[in-house]
Amino acid sequence: MRRQTVLVLYLTNSALDSPVVGWSRYDGTGQTRHMAGDSEEPPYRTGLDALKDGWRLFQASQLLPHQRGAEFDVSYLKYEFWFEQLSEVAA
Repeated sequence: MRRQTVLVLYLTNSALDSPVVGWSRYDGTGQTRHMAGDSEEPPYRTGLDALKDGWRLFQASQLLPHQRGAEFDVSYLKYEFWFEQLSEVAA
């Protein structure tokens, strides 16, 4: 059986080679459980490093301009990239 592991990386800007500032991981294989804040260091330095390690990029956030006056709003992380790995697990 194949199961999916998902890695969400939040980058400093829209370029995949920019630094990671936030992350989440979801393991569909059931082999590990990750929780928010369970590590001090990101799993990768950049999104490009995740690609080089075999993660497949399947979604990037839309590049939408900020509304006038909201250029410095920090209520959310704008540059979100979703990666996946498929793994074989016993049935």
